[in-house]
Amino acid sequence: MPTIKDIETLRQIIGQPRPLTSFKIQKRLNSTAQAFIRHSPLLLLATSNQRGEATVSPKGDHPGFVFIQDDSTLCVPERQGNKLIFSLQNIIENPQVGLLFIVPGTAETLRVQGIAELTDDEELCSKLSARGKAALLVTKVKVTECYFHCAKAFLRGSVWQPESWAQPIKISFGKEIACNTDLKEDDIRELDGGGEKRYVRDL
Repeated sequence: MPTIKDIETLRQIIGQPRPLTSFKIQKRLNSTAQAFIRHSPLLLLATSNQRGEATVSPKGDHPGFVFIQDDSTLCVPERQGNKLIFSLQNIIENPQVGLLFIVPGTAETLRVQGIAELTDDEELCSKLSARGKAALLVTKVKVTECYFHCAKAFLRGSVWQPESWAQPIKISFGKEIACNTDLKEDDIRELDGGGEKRYVRDL
């Protein structure tokens, strides 16, 4: 199978962007981008470690959960999670991050690139409280580039059309863990039951 290893070959396949397309790229968060972020209950955070190994993590809460400190600084609160800290550890090793903001029902998305740092500043964590709990810490992102991504991917996937959705898939973390361990059925059920309780208790 042939692999594409140079930009020239890639451009021959993909073609060139329209002359005006690159002008949508902003260096700061304009009023439209800020309004979009204030309506967004979900973002995807892309990070990579010092070896270049990448991961993507969802971050979600009430719309506007990301605090816009100014037109080039975003503050993302950290909530209770699985404590694997892959993304947070990556930020310490390599602070370059990418964020994709999503607004339900809107097919366009907002892409943000920047330099991140972690802080446990008490006042800021308190400001970003939710459900009576302060943020565990905050990821501050200094924006270096942002722009809106067109709707084609969400339109092709019929993402916001309920009639196109599959039935909800039930995920058993107990069974996932059992793939790499010798867990018994009782252990699997106990793990899954505990997970359901944490969905209520640890939000």
